[in-house]
Amino acid sequence: MRPAGSVPGREQPGEPRTPVTVVGVGADGWHGLPEASRAALRAAEVVVGGGARQLALLPEDEVRAERVAWPSPLRPAVPRVLAAHAGRRIAVLASGDPMFHGVGRALAETVGAERLRVLPHPSSVSYACARLGWPLEDTGTVSLVGRDPDTLTAALHDGRRLLVLSADAATPARVAALLRERGYGPSALRVLEQLGHPTRERLTPAAPADGWDAPPGDPLNIVAVECRRAPDAPRLGAVPGLPDDAYEHDGQLTKRYVRAATLAALAPAPGELLWDVGGGSGSVGIEWMRTHRRCRAISVERDPVRADRIERNAAALGVPGLRVVRAAAPDGLAGLPVPDAVFIGGGLTAPGLLDACWDALPAGGRLVANTVTLESEALLADRYRRHGGELVRLAVSHAVPVGGFTGWRQAMPVTQWSVTK
Repeated sequence: MRPAGSVPGREQPGEPRTPVTVVGVGADGWHGLPEASRAALRAAEVVVGGGARQLALLPEDEVRAERVAWPSPLRPAVPRVLAAHAGRRIAVLASGDPMFHGVGRALAETVGAERLRVLPHPSSVSYACARLGWPLEDTGTVSLVGRDPDTLTAALHDGRRLLVLSADAATPARVAALLRERGYGPSALRVLEQLGHPTRERLTPAAPADGWDAPPGDPLNIVAVECRRAPDAPRLGAVPGLPDDAYEHDGQLTKRYVRAATLAALAPAPGELLWDVGGGSGSVGIEWMRTHRRCRAISVERDPVRADRIERNAAALGVPGLRVVRAAAPDGLAGLPVPDAVFIGGGLTAPGLLDACWDALPAGGRLVANTVTLESEALLADRYRRHGGELVRLAVSHAVPVGGFTGWRQAMPVTQWSVTK
């Protein structure tokens, strides 16, 4: 007898290894499936799908399996649904390519890739690029399914082509509103509905976001965006060192050139987690997350006004997933996930802070700390002697008017210690 809570693919010793088959299906339904996919669905004892609409794509005289709709939210339900039908031949119906923003990822993480048989169908992105004549490899993709619309902001760059995966029929209007708000009102939008369906496929004519007034259409849609920045909109590049005026701040901001050097020392990589301790305006954590969509950051800030400001900055700059912890460090660090890197932008003299950050890092983790005070500089010099790394002083001067001439005005030099544990 199978132990309670087990799922196909995570069998106990001696149990049969039952694969889970994942079948991608398009808007053309059963008639668009290749024979291998049809055979897998005919052979299934249970077919799990995204809802009544998706399950209805299968003709009852061809697929006689029990039909089960995924509950919401889907991700935590995956192990439970699979366990409920353990020992039976399970087929999962997925939209398009199951491994592209689809249920395939959750299934692979649950049962293991070796127990998964995936039969993909062309994704909506492939169909959209085919209809638009856009090279797939040069087209960006942003999913707004279950995600904050502000996520789109980080992908906006003048001249870039984007495909936005819609959550529902209202998504195109939300996209148009966000483009207007972020200075991309001249961008051209098209909505592609029911891609692949023999009779219901529809492409709306291109229209600028500034004048978008199309009523909601079919919920199964994708939004194509040709990004065009308004002449008076700020230009936000793809590398660290955004202009200081891109942030709402009260002066507690790691300035542009020091920030760029700080991010270079932190060296973010996809999937890594940063602790931004003493968040201020959140600039370092925000630009860490902007380097790659899988980068994560936690900003620790004790001032509630600044903490709220960090959240606003994160949303405005396209990384609403930045987590803000409203607490003083080091106490506020307790229980946080293990970081890959830590940045300390303030509060270095707080008792135990530097030790707590150092102790939290695993081997190979990076720590970067900045200061402008002699007292904190002495702490960093001591740690440099003990742990090595690199101790540098960053000095930036700006040209300013001096009477009828021009001279240099130097900002306070910043001492930076960076080290790999």
